[in-house]
Amino acid sequence: MRKSKRLDKIPPYLFVKIEEKKAELVKKGIDVIDFGIGDPDLPTPEHIISKMREVLPTTEAENYPTSKGEPLFRKAVADWYKKRFNVLLDPATEVCALIGSKEGLAHLPLAFVDPGDVTLVPDPSYPVYKISTILAGGEPYLIPLVPDLKKIPANIVKRAKLLYINYPNNPTAAVAEKDFFEQCVNFCRENNILLVSDLAYSEMGYDGYKPISVLEIPGAKEVTIEFHSLSKTYNMTGWRIGMAVGNKDAVSALATIKSNIDSGVFKAIQLAAITALSSSQDCVAQNNLFFQERRDVLYDGLSSLGFKLPKPKATFYMWVPVPKGETSASFTEKLLDKCGILVVPGSGYGPSGEGYVRFAFTIPKERIKLAIKRLKDANLHS
Repeated sequence: MRKSKRLDKIPPYLFVKIEEKKAELVKKGIDVIDFGIGDPDLPTPEHIISKMREVLPTTEAENYPTSKGEPLFRKAVADWYKKRFNVLLDPATEVCALIGSKEGLAHLPLAFVDPGDVTLVPDPSYPVYKISTILAGGEPYLIPLVPDLKKIPANIVKRAKLLYINYPNNPTAAVAEKDFFEQCVNFCRENNILLVSDLAYSEMGYDGYKPISVLEIPGAKEVTIEFHSLSKTYNMTGWRIGMAVGNKDAVSALATIKSNIDSGVFKAIQLAAITALSSSQDCVAQNNLFFQERRDVLYDGLSSLGFKLPKPKATFYMWVPVPKGETSASFTEKLLDKCGILVVPGSGYGPSGEGYVRFAFTIPKERIKLAIKRLKDANLHS
């Protein structure tokens, strides 16, 4: 067999390697404290599970779904966007169901990127932006996480098809405000570039912080497709359900790709997702209280050991600088070998991630306290 040359251009997916390393340690009997992949340990709310149980035995759940999503699900998404962001969406043309937002983000370049085209990818960032560009035959051009868009070379801008933004941010937990989104919208309008907003963490804000959608900016819908997911908001990572919304031509192009590749999201999951979006959001607020408490325990613990870092206002990630003399990889390995603590090396998110590791505080606070104790006992201070 001869594999395609495009596979030679991409590294093994970051979290596959991490899960393999964790499995090796667990097999040896090591108690691993896992701050790695960022999979919420809190249960999916019961009213969502109850809806799933209700619809599973029905004939409504058995047939092929539409690749773009069931009309009732798309309407629920539009209603949620109106209530949450005061953004008006046409369910028929401006909403597309996804098998998780990762799937949609991975397929999008197939609709817009030809060989020789460029995508503008923040550094550091979620690896899928870069990898999906490569798989589509394009070239990712790395820009700072908070870029000065005017400094991007003119020859790059001319070739650019997509500009990715992700706030609240994975992996750094950075946030952005209205003025930055306005700059991005204006830049994309001036240069005929599609703005790709990854908003997966919009419902995870702390200390009164409430993230906004770029679609709240006047005129943004002309140049923007936004990706969202129920994974983090409702502890539904394994359910694989998300949505792309915004510019109708961009949504239609993505739906065309999807209709030729997949058969859509299982209907029963879409029906349960309608319940999640349209019911009381008290469960989301309760989740955030749990994560905020965990954030505080981890932040206070790391700070007491000398680590200097900002307290995250959103997401469930903490972007932690490694001690002097360490690299992202060496510190990650040392945490595993000496403490049984699993984190993600920042270098896996791009060159600018070197010198950092990412902690996901998706584990009980008692486990976080144990991790701090292990760090202290191993003398792994900043």
